[in-house]
Formats: sequence, structure tokens, C-alpha cells
Amino acid sequence: QVQVVESGGGLVQAGGSLRLSCAASGPTFRRLHMGWFRQAPGKEREFVAAVGLTDIATYYGDPVKGRFTISRDNANNTVYLQMNSLTLEDTAVYYCAADDAAWINHYSSRAWDYWGQGTQVTVSS
Repeated sequence: QVQVVESGGGLVQAGGSLRLSCAASGPTFRRLHMGWFRQAPGKEREFVAAVGLTDIATYYGDPVKGRFTISRDNANNTVYLQMNSLTLEDTAVYYCAADDAAWINHYSSRAWDYWGQGTQVTVSS
């Protein structure tokens, strides 16, 4: 069983930056795909970013490309989401996800087996 816990959400002004962290426990972290999704009120859960078993393979949703960076620290069982140039449209609950399959469709929320409780990110004008 994998447990994931997010941290780092909060209130930030438009144009600012925020870094989210996600700690995972359970099976060997190196064998976990890690990802971030977000969900705004009244909207479906949206893919944000994912990282494969190494830092080499990273994936991003179109709305965040060039602004967000995902990275993993295998020594500390943690994945990070650095968010820059935040806009009002980035306001959402951000969820960390993990999966231990050999291969997954990173872009689909249905592919991920393990989820955190979410952390609120609010961008103000």
C-alpha cells in the first residue's frame, strides 16, 4: 500500500511562485510513477504534470507547460511541483498521485492507483 501526502499549498498573488511537495511511503519510491492533478470547483480533475521512474521522463499538461516543473528526489521519497508565473486559472485543489505499474498513461486520472488528500492553491489578483 502506498501513502502520499501533499504539502506546500497556500495563497499567492498572480505572477508569483509556489512549490508543492509530495511525500510517498510504502513500496520502493524509485518504482513509483508520480504525478500531480488539480481540480477547480465545478470542473473535472485535470492532469498537471508527471514524472516517470527517473527524472528523465516528464510530462506536462498544456496549461502549465513552461511555467511548472516537476522533479523527484529519490533519496527523500519526495516529488516536487515548482509553479511559477501563477495565474487565477491555477486556483484549484492539487492532488498528488502515485502508481507502481510498469507503465501507465500518465495523463489519465483513471490510471493512478494512489492519491493524496489534496492541498489548496489559491491565486489572488
